[in-house]
Amino acid sequence: MKPAVVLVGLSVAVMAVMVFQAVRQELNLRSLRTRMVENSAAVKRKEEAIIEVKNKIQTLKTTLASVNAKMDELKTKKADTEKATQELDASLQTCNSEKAATEKKKTEVAEALTKLKADHEEAKNKAEADIQGLKQQILDRDKAICAFADTTKEEARKLCGISEAPK
Repeated sequence: MKPAVVLVGLSVAVMAVMVFQAVRQELNLRSLRTRMVENSAAVKRKEEAIIEVKNKIQTLKTTLASVNAKMDELKTKKADTEKATQELDASLQTCNSEKAATEKKKTEVAEALTKLKADHEEAKNKAEADIQGLKQQILDRDKAICAFADTTKEEARKLCGISEAPK
């Protein structure tokens, strides 16, 4: 009977070890399943976050492309504006040089006009003096002629300024 008791004890011990191993494996499987569910939920959340980030990146790329296009357009406008500014500066320089030349000519013309006026006044005064001198010479000549002229004739009276004929 002793071997039967030992055999039954041994069988119970082996069975207890097997039950313990089965329960331990079952608990390990449950914890693995729970971790697997948690991990797959975390993976889904991370995948959704990655999709959102990809969408944001795509939106930013689109925005960046439009901003780059606008920047290129603005660079072109800036270049055109600078070119126009340079052309206007050149035109302004030309205009200023023409203005200076015109001012110089205006000054020269004004000086010439002033000189011409002075010469004209001088010539006018000289001509008036000559006219007065000639008038005086004519009067002196007329007086000399009147002394010898016959005052009975009408032409002689006109020349000498006598209104009535002497009687």
